Amino acid sequence: MTFLAISGSARRASTNTAMLRTIQQMSPAEVVIDLLSPVNSLPVFSPDLEGENTPPEIERLLAAIETADGLIFASPEYVRAIPGGLKNLIDWLVSRDAIINKPIAIAHASHRGEDMLASLRTVLSTISAAFTSDVFVSFALMAKSPAEIDDILRQPENSAAITGFLSDFADHCASNSNSR
Repeated sequence: MTFLAISGSARRASTNTAMLRTIQQMSPAEVVIDLLSPVNSLPVFSPDLEGENTPPEIERLLAAIETADGLIFASPEYVRAIPGGLKNLIDWLVSRDAIINKPIAIAHASHRGEDMLASLRTVLSTISAAFTSDVFVSFALMAKSPAEIDDILRQPENSAAITGFLSDFADHCASNSNSR
């Protein structure tokens, strides 16, 4: 099973990216997690750039999404909303078939951010019929360094939560591939 992990943060020392990186390293052998390049490397969405004008970075993004069995999103909250870079990535996917039935789950690196999570859940359930809000994991990691995040996530109770999250998401992806 292959998952594509997408961080909504453009920050170099991003809490969300550090969390996804540790989850990637902790995944069981039967689960491969690829981490998407930072969202700020994508061109700004424009309908004029679709079709034959689609930028190569977007073609690579679409190919990565098509080959993944599922997507894991993690994002900070900016002014109670989805950050612009992540919203831009999602805008590129709206008119594409690759996302329509793609299983999607959310991992969260904060003890707050409910407004962003509600908005992200609405957007993801709009673009994919296989989005699940039932598979979710959250950790209070704000203001921690990547090394601290790694240490925290490797603690037994958090490691068990990650294992359960990945197992539940793999089951969700498998049940969705059987129903397609």
